[in-house]
Amino acid sequence: MASMSADLALLTNYPIAKASGIHLGKRVFGVSVLPRTIGFNGSKFESFATRAVMQVAPIVEESKKENQLGLDVVTETELREKGFLGMRKTKLVCTVGPSCCSYEELKKLALGGMNVARLNMCHNTRDWHEDVIRKIKKLNHELGFCVSVMIDTEGSQIHVADHGAPYSVKAEDGSIWFFTTEQFEGCRPFTVQASYEGFAEGIKEGDELVVDGGMATFEVIERIGNDLRCKCIDPGLLLPRAKLSFWRDGKLVEKHHELPTLSTKDWSDIEFGISEGVDFIAMSFVKDADAVKHLKNYLSTKNKSIKVLAKIESLESLHKLEEIVEASDGIMVARGDLGVEIPLEQIPTVQEEIIDLCRQLNKPVIVASQLLESMIEYPTPTRAEVADVSEAVRQYADALMLSGESAIGSFGEKALSVLCMASSRMELWSREENQRPSVPEHKLGVSLPDQIAEQICNCAGRMANNLGVDAIFVYTKHGKMASLLSRNRPNPPIFAFTNEKSTQMALNLQWGVTPVLIELSDDMEANIAKTTDLIKAKGMLKEGDAVLIISDVTRTCATPTVYQSLQVKVIS
Repeated sequence: MASMSADLALLTNYPIAKASGIHLGKRVFGVSVLPRTIGFNGSKFESFATRAVMQVAPIVEESKKENQLGLDVVTETELREKGFLGMRKTKLVCTVGPSCCSYEELKKLALGGMNVARLNMCHNTRDWHEDVIRKIKKLNHELGFCVSVMIDTEGSQIHVADHGAPYSVKAEDGSIWFFTTEQFEGCRPFTVQASYEGFAEGIKEGDELVVDGGMATFEVIERIGNDLRCKCIDPGLLLPRAKLSFWRDGKLVEKHHELPTLSTKDWSDIEFGISEGVDFIAMSFVKDADAVKHLKNYLSTKNKSIKVLAKIESLESLHKLEEIVEASDGIMVARGDLGVEIPLEQIPTVQEEIIDLCRQLNKPVIVASQLLESMIEYPTPTRAEVADVSEAVRQYADALMLSGESAIGSFGEKALSVLCMASSRMELWSREENQRPSVPEHKLGVSLPDQIAEQICNCAGRMANNLGVDAIFVYTKHGKMASLLSRNRPNPPIFAFTNEKSTQMALNLQWGVTPVLIELSDDMEANIAKTTDLIKAKGMLKEGDAVLIISDVTRTCATPTVYQSLQVKVIS
């Protein structure tokens, strides 16, 4: 084995002490961050047995039939058909609803590339959600899929209204409607129930009531106590559980209510999610970081590794964007609700800003809402929708999400295939045009081991692209280095080998990462030999393939040491 020792040369020569942190003060909705400069001297390395080694060596094949490779069947098929560089890196989230809740329909979505199944707790019964979760877990266990489960909380929706019918209702131009806080069973003609008693506080005659960001618009013509009589001035459809906003003189009427981010129902749904072993909880209508921290602390007391995502869907959340991103495990850009609260023309730039901030702070980000809205009713998307999807991929979002397209649409499977094709094509174009993303400037690490891990991954991303390796293998317990690698958006796919099931399911949302569940030992060379042998035995590695290998697996000994390595191996 020929080897070249770097002995931290890749790291200690890097000007960490002189590097300045990213300045986020220029961001429209960000809060300025003071640059962090971290200095250290050579004596600090005495307490760390840290290894950064680059090795170029052949791998000798060994027969280890007893080992099982936890690679999901969809990735395995894609790898055989397209090779390493042909693998899709953008992850796909599908909302499960009446149109796709059967075992067979869920199987089709899993085969089509669904990485995460989302359950919206606003809709359907507890028994229904339980049944869907168990079907997904059955697919994973029996058929070899790797689909994570996300529940999306309802939140304290102060501006939700329902006309009582299970279907959409058309509001005609000039028709008079009554928006009331009175609660009643069933439905009444031209009557909409508001979910919050104070929904009309501060509203004046002449204000505009906008439904679902513009699906229909009404003018307030009379206020009667807590109720409003309105005239439809922009006809459209009123969907069940529609969201309302009020506008005056072209500006959103901001209303501040002392309601908790998580309602009593949300906490009940969270307990349900914990009992069912979900992988992600998406929090609706997050106003600040405190609510996110509160939920994460609660989950830690339950010893649960469920990841908490914050949905950015209000003006309040934009004002405190950076602190929310910092506190959360990931972000969902809920463009539909967000578009209700900010001018439509700002959506593209705000979306790009959120994606960039999430990447700088190393948090996965999902672009959601109305990606392929027309496919709820039609089998083909508009060209503008495909362009919208491609732009999100070009901005290096971690994941794209289908909402009504899969939940209630007639062509959910086709919509998913459009996301697959559009994202794969844009990723290929970016590689062909050498459109490499800039390396994140923000320094994440505070402790020395974290700084070392970050610099190893930054170097590895550049090495992988410059050397043109076929794949990156990372051996990780909690997924930290896999996430840091993903942050650099390298060209080769990242295979994250882990012995933690929760890590495997969490990495399903990370750009370019294929999580593989496998038993790992303290012997790094044995781990490398075992995994490469298994992949080679399946015909997915061939002679001459180059693999960049990284590890953050901690060796078990009396005095734990940091064991991080960087190697390049050529298959023989």
